[in-house]
Amino acid sequence: MNFKLGDFVRFVDENLEGYITRIIDKDTIGVTDANDFEIPVLASKVTLVHGEVTDNDVVTNRPAPVTPQTEFIKNGVFLAIVTDQHSNSVAHFHIVNETSFQLLISLTTEKGGDFKGEFANILAPHSTKKIYSDHLGDIQIWPKFIIEALFNTVANIEPKPPIVIKRSLKGKDLSVAKVDIALLKQKGWLIRLDETEALIDPQKLKESFFKSH
Repeated sequence: MNFKLGDFVRFVDENLEGYITRIIDKDTIGVTDANDFEIPVLASKVTLVHGEVTDNDVVTNRPAPVTPQTEFIKNGVFLAIVTDQHSNSVAHFHIVNETSFQLLISLTTEKGGDFKGEFANILAPHSTKKIYSDHLGDIQIWPKFIIEALFNTVANIEPKPPIVIKRSLKGKDLSVAKVDIALLKQKGWLIRLDETEALIDPQKLKESFFKSH
């Protein structure tokens, strides 16, 4: 089955169409129609409607415009979770790169001891890529995410250490308020993947020095 969550499909034997909002098993999908009613159907009984371009497609396939930067930005790599513009029951996962580094991104999922490579690609500076989709109501059984990222640049800048994140997302991760995600032009949940560099306050350093003597 080559369908994925968020695809726009049309029924073969009925005058119905809608968006895929659930992958039930290897042969069956759930399609939500214009009345917001999810219909279980065999994947062989629907066809993909080509030419249906969504905002998510634009974000995924076209890099965001690069804004000229006056300085090299070293920090700001996030996992963003946003709902599908056509169905709030579908969650899309994006890597958001606010840095000036080019990133080499890999996503592997693990569920019940089974591993699956989901995504591998290059992410340009100041851009995003969709790496995964799932049903929002299934958050308790989402797989564990293994996200790896390498930093690269042609500039005379020392690369940051690679990112290796292994974690399962839980309901508490989405219990906070959504925030505006500028590069995606929509609201969603943000989880920081890189660590910010510690800033040393010279005055506090001086005070601590004299207190210890």
